[in-house]
Amino acid sequence: MEEPFQIEIEKVRSVTHETNSQLQMKMLINSFKGTFIGYSFKNPFLFSGIQTILAPFHSDSTSNHHLPSSVFDKITKLDDALQLFDQMTQRKPLPSAVKFTQLLQAVTKMQHYSCAIDLFKQMEAIRAPANVYTTTIVIKCCCQMSCTREGFAIVAYGFRRGIVPNVITFSTLLNGLILEDRILEAERLFKKLIKMKLCEPNVVMYSTMIKGLCKVGINDTAIALLRLMDERGCKPNVITHNTIIDSLCKDEMVDDALKLFNEMVLHKGILPTVVTYNSLIRGLCSSGRWDDASKMLTGMEDERISLDVITYNILVDALCKEGMAEDAKAVMNIMVETGMDPNLVTYNSLIDGFCLRGDMRKAKEIFDLMKIRGHVPDVVTYSSLLNGYCKKSEIDEALHMFQEVTEKGVTPDVITYNTILQGLFRVGRCKDARELFNEMQAHNHILPTAFTYRIVLEGLCNNHQLDEALSLFRLMGENKLELDIVVYNIMIDGASKCGKFDVAKAVFSELSSRGLHPNVRTCNVMIRCFFREGLVREAKELFQKMAGIDCVPNQVTYNVLLQGLLKNGQHGMIKMLLEEMEGQGFSVDASSLSMLIDDISTGSLDDSLLKLSGKLVPKEGKEAPCMESI
Repeated sequence: MEEPFQIEIEKVRSVTHETNSQLQMKMLINSFKGTFIGYSFKNPFLFSGIQTILAPFHSDSTSNHHLPSSVFDKITKLDDALQLFDQMTQRKPLPSAVKFTQLLQAVTKMQHYSCAIDLFKQMEAIRAPANVYTTTIVIKCCCQMSCTREGFAIVAYGFRRGIVPNVITFSTLLNGLILEDRILEAERLFKKLIKMKLCEPNVVMYSTMIKGLCKVGINDTAIALLRLMDERGCKPNVITHNTIIDSLCKDEMVDDALKLFNEMVLHKGILPTVVTYNSLIRGLCSSGRWDDASKMLTGMEDERISLDVITYNILVDALCKEGMAEDAKAVMNIMVETGMDPNLVTYNSLIDGFCLRGDMRKAKEIFDLMKIRGHVPDVVTYSSLLNGYCKKSEIDEALHMFQEVTEKGVTPDVITYNTILQGLFRVGRCKDARELFNEMQAHNHILPTAFTYRIVLEGLCNNHQLDEALSLFRLMGENKLELDIVVYNIMIDGASKCGKFDVAKAVFSELSSRGLHPNVRTCNVMIRCFFREGLVREAKELFQKMAGIDCVPNQVTYNVLLQGLLKNGQHGMIKMLLEEMEGQGFSVDASSLSMLIDDISTGSLDDSLLKLSGKLVPKEGKEAPCMESI
């Protein structure tokens, strides 16, 4: 954990007429640099300066002027809220803090956060009454707009006007820090609140902190905090448990999630909700534990908890990823029969499932069905279809679909462009791919990623456009774009496939000067290069060096070496190499096996190697990696 910031004690001591609790709270606020009393707000849209915008609070006004709570409940439009605010500010005396707070709450519920802040500024300008709930709402608005620093400043200024923050206020600030991914700061604040006894955390505050810890995968600390709640007599609720269970499942710690689930239900008597089951079912399906997932569905039925659209979507998505798109479609049909409407996520999962199977006809049927049922396809929908068409080399269909994307007003993202680029290179349409790449670069809102550059480099190399690939490769270096080992592997392999051994060797030699270390793929490619050039000694030397450079040879390495030795007539090492492969548990691929059988049949290799080779044939259902995968 990060050490606390140095507290500005002297500033706190200079404030008069403050209770010990208020002093402690000021110390807390001061510990957040840039948010202490006197902080000048940097966001001019929110505040133009604390001294000129915020007037003294008046929290003791009791005039309600006959404004029933139902008036605020009925507000559904911003204009209505603004009109009511104008009426309230004209009344003499002004309505109470409660009424102004209810109005701000109504505006906040409509997610007009900046407007709520502006209304608060106007309240202060006319010295309207406010209380801790008023300031907490304003702090929430700041947090929702990713301006938690301004939220802290509101707390600090409130101290000077006698408004002491409560547990709801601090929970709101914690949530704001978490929304901004400032988890360590949130944890520091939480610890100080407990250590300085500024407020007693309630279940909401604990749950908020647990949510933050789970957000960054610190599940152990989240569970420890759950235990602390029990020790301090603050009973965790189902939401608290759901947060941790969901995080554990997402981190593939399903058994731990199930253990916590059983503890929650059996030991604490807390009833699970559909959210609980959804997290567990998703985790079990992702782990391929279908029987356990089925038991969870049965458990839902026993508890009389109805499946919601998220439950169905989890099942549809899991089945599609397992290549069971037809079963997923049957689940969607059950969903419809139970009176539940599939949503965009359902259709997208199903479309992607059929695309992954290469069944573009059925994918298009689902696409048409979703439009008939009133759902508007989004960029995810189109990207799945584009990927399916491109993988089947139906590039004209893909380009037609891409055109539809822009015509329908859907903004393509970088994934969409990457998919089309791969498809164009796959069918050899390099000119069209380069034009699309240039178009992508011209759009400031769609910047090529490192993966995009890899696609272009690999596409050019695979289509023997090595000079163009080298130009882009050098340009990337000049523009300080990421040149990682993956990019170097693409260039080395591409140069090798294009018969440019000198280029491949030169690029390989650059690695050390770039501070990069070859990985197993790099070595595999270079070993194959050496063999292709008849440089058997160099190939064997690199193979022997691999372990020394922390690059352990894999099954592909051994098959590359085996094929290189056979092609170059180096039969003396074959038996030893096969025995070593057997000891490592590696298999021979189809090309290696074919070459072995040919050399045995011609007498180049001893017949005894036939039996040894047979032991290295992959078991049924398990294939050795293809040589192209290196």
